[in-house]
Amino acid sequence: QVQLVESGGGLVQAGGSLRLSCAASGSIVSILNMGWYRQVPGKQRERVAWISGGSTTIYADFVQGRFTISRDNAKNTMYLEMNSLKVDDTAVYYCAAFGRVASWGQGTQVTVSS
Repeated sequence: QVQLVESGGGLVQAGGSLRLSCAASGSIVSILNMGWYRQVPGKQRERVAWISGGSTTIYADFVQGRFTISRDNAKNTMYLEMNSLKVDDTAVYYCAAFGRVASWGQGTQVTVSS
């Protein structure tokens, strides 16, 4: 079992920045890849960014060049640096860890105001 706790969400004006963190605990050795996802009410959860165990990264087109995903294995923590935020980035952001099973955090709200 892997437990994930997100933090760092909040309210920010358009054009601003936020840094999300995802702290992992439990069966850390079972984690291979990790990712950030987001969801708005009435819509499906969508992948924002993904990072492999070897730190290969993949980004959704809508965040390319604005968001940066990273992980610090020594701290068992993953980050999402979000810059040039847009109103459309408003969502609940979830971190996920993938190994034998997928584990999800509880989510953190990001609200971008105009």
